Amino acid sequence: MIDKNIYQFNVQKLNGEEVSLSEYKDKVLLIVNTASQCGFTPQLKDLADLRADFDGMDFEILAFPSNDFGGQEPLEGAAIAAFCETQSVNYPVFEKIRVRGPYSHPLYKFFADKKANGKLGSVPRWNFHKFLIDKSGLVTDFFYPFTKPTSSKIRKKISRLLKPGK
Repeated sequence: MIDKNIYQFNVQKLNGEEVSLSEYKDKVLLIVNTASQCGFTPQLKDLADLRADFDGMDFEILAFPSNDFGGQEPLEGAAIAAFCETQSVNYPVFEKIRVRGPYSHPLYKFFADKKANGKLGSVPRWNFHKFLIDKSGLVTDFFYPFTKPTSSKIRKKISRLLKPGK
């Protein structure tokens, strides 16, 4: 049987250290492709607020900078980390990756392939496309960039997934 969860993937931290997404087992995740020079960049702060609202619960946000849309992420590594510090980012930010097209990261190819993930096929159309992952590592939903992280729609779905037995 093919794994339909995200735990099969490894990602790189900004410092180059490889991390298995299995380290996030039993957590609800919001995975977001980000950029430092986008009209949606203020969502970095909204994501930090959302993360703070669910502090102490089994919830985490994982950010993946991408330069796929309008060249809006020109920064690399330490420069991305420094920029995120100025934005009060309180969640993990990983190495810059491709999120669409033939060279996209395997995690994002997984998000795009309904057969692979068993739920949906969604390719980011712009920066700040959000994927919601349940505690079993299964993709449950996605949100377009114009849906603010602090929206009641996203909050309710996270709260539902955090309930015991979910």
